[in-house]
Amino acid sequence: MNDETVDPRLKKRLPPLLSLIAGMVDLTGFLNFGNVFTAHITGNLVVIGALVVRRGHINPAQILAIPVFVLAVGATWLLAHATGMRGPRLLKLLLGIQFLLLTAVLVFSAITKPSAAPHGVMADIAAMMAVSAMACQFALLRLALPGAPSTAVMTGNLTKAVLSGLNMLSQPRPSTVADAAGLKASLLLLMAFFGGCVAAATAVTYVGDWAWIFPVVLAGIVIALH
Repeated sequence: MNDETVDPRLKKRLPPLLSLIAGMVDLTGFLNFGNVFTAHITGNLVVIGALVVRRGHINPAQILAIPVFVLAVGATWLLAHATGMRGPRLLKLLLGIQFLLLTAVLVFSAITKPSAAPHGVMADIAAMMAVSAMACQFALLRLALPGAPSTAVMTGNLTKAVLSGLNMLSQPRPSTVADAAGLKASLLLLMAFFGGCVAAATAVTYVGDWAWIFPVVLAGIVIALH
């Protein structure tokens, strides 16, 4: 897959918007579904490792999130190759699937109120739908925009921002412009993800399960911009 025909403006605007969505989905799921990271699989691995050794209670969704993420990424890859789509067409298709998955989480949460029993079956089902939506987002970036930065794993973006900043502070050199661009892009992603987390925490506090409406709306906006 390649992104040669994707509008350059879209390539710049899309990652921050997806990062904002990822922040919202991750924290909404964490608060409503018993500390499950729906966009940050590394977090689930860390929690599982700690609980296994310390013999704590493990939320089944924290374990299920890992194979479900793998399966969802695989399903996205199969769909991309089965349709033969590339660039903008593939991007639009996968953004639409992410929107539908997040809408399913919203509708399911509004009906079943999984936050009332965050370690229950309803919460587990909703969490897996959210994990699938984020797996689709990760996969669409690799398949349709292979040069795009990560929209949910902020460790790499923070590292890039620090290194770019240090390079800019060192002696002037030809790559200073590239470092400035890298610093700006990385900081934008960091701020977007953190802003999504803050917005999600606020939404969950005041509207509970209906907090899912915000990432759904944003996902719809992303499709409209596309």
